[in-house]
Amino acid sequence: MGRVTQRRKIHKFVLDGSPQALEHPVRFKEDVLAVEEPLEIRLGEMSFAVTMRTPGDDFDLVAGFLVSEGIISEPGQLVSERFCAGGDEDGVQTFNVVDAQLRPDVERPATGRNVYTSSSCGICGTDSIEAVRKSSRHSPKEDPLTVPVRVLADLPDKLREAQAVFSKTGGVHAAGLFRIHDDGTSELLCLREDVGRHNAVDKVVGWALRSGRLPLTGTVLQVSGRASFELVQKAAMAGIPVLSAVSAPSSLAAELAEESGITLVGFSRGHSLNAYAGRWRIRDEDLAPSVA
Repeated sequence: MGRVTQRRKIHKFVLDGSPQALEHPVRFKEDVLAVEEPLEIRLGEMSFAVTMRTPGDDFDLVAGFLVSEGIISEPGQLVSERFCAGGDEDGVQTFNVVDAQLRPDVERPATGRNVYTSSSCGICGTDSIEAVRKSSRHSPKEDPLTVPVRVLADLPDKLREAQAVFSKTGGVHAAGLFRIHDDGTSELLCLREDVGRHNAVDKVVGWALRSGRLPLTGTVLQVSGRASFELVQKAAMAGIPVLSAVSAPSSLAAELAEESGITLVGFSRGHSLNAYAGRWRIRDEDLAPSVA
């Protein structure tokens, strides 16, 4: 397993005007960085995609990626996953190539991705925007889940408290899957961190697939960054009814959420949040009357 963090010597420049800064404005110290390495995903003999990711939970990442691509939707379709041979210049195994074996009846893509997927892009290499509007086998439209607004607003803090790698590096995204119980309380089922926000979501979806939990009815996916189109797509493919982000959604993300029946929340900061689609799932009985 590759390392999740890496220590690096740095020069720190301090400009706050304090006596210590005036005496030692440049300090030589050590910092902790989140590791970013390529992962090649193979389907048998075909190289399907290369994504930049933080090593760890790689089998979850591959499984979730295949769900997001619409290739598989149930655990029995993924027969096995294994690390392939691959080494660095010193001959040390890097664990940066995963071969996924699919059940014989699963339709495989004709070709792999055209380009690699960077840690900031979840849909690079697809031929057109229409190719990304995949038909999910797990539609969230009929999910009856409703969430108290105060419970929803608390999720970013709960996510942050569980982010071990971010606490060390400040350099990774997080995706947390929460179960909302009938009494209105929330339970963190799975949290994954990665330099790519889409990778973090794929790792959560892959965990769910491998655990036999798809579709993810009655859950909220809380993410640490913005709500982009590809994150809404991944939520739809997994049957997640609510996607909440601490930052902004894009216009296309809001449109896809509306089409897919997903409740899309943005700018969730503990004291306020915005509902961009599916407002009916948010219960606000204990709030004062809204102002039109």
